[in-house]
Amino acid sequence: MGTAGTVTDRLVEANGRYAAGFTDPGMDARPVLNVAVVACMDARLDLHAALGLKLGDCHTIRNAGGVVTDDVIRSLTISQRALGTRSVVLIHHTGCGLESLTEEFRHELEMEVGQRPAWAVEAFRDVEQDVRQSMQRVRTSPFLLHTDDVRGFVFDVTTGLVREIDPT
Repeated sequence: MGTAGTVTDRLVEANGRYAAGFTDPGMDARPVLNVAVVACMDARLDLHAALGLKLGDCHTIRNAGGVVTDDVIRSLTISQRALGTRSVVLIHHTGCGLESLTEEFRHELEMEVGQRPAWAVEAFRDVEQDVRQSMQRVRTSPFLLHTDDVRGFVFDVTTGLVREIDPT
């Protein structure tokens, strides 16, 4: 297919090359470090490289903004209760696209497609405050067993450094 195919075609081709040299690492689904990382889906965040993680070290849960939504709580609950994680690391970042959106986005979608999305945009203006809100959502969830080691950070997309956010 070469370069004439779609992006998905290129990804499938890359997978073929990957699989040709693949060896089963013999791991199960339980993360070696017993940690779940919740982060933004931003393509500039290479979480494994930035945090020194290897394959199998953590569960990685990503969404727009890295905000703690009901679905993130669902994933964290499964991660903790079924797969043994105990720590939660939350990572937002500088220059996030959610800082420029508002809930008006939902209204615009409704006008365009005739149906209002059931989900919230979860836009924010202050990244540090949103990290605090996400930490609070994790710490107060009745579904999570382990809420004593929940820490939040802001990743700087220009320096690669993470800065810890005080939860108060």
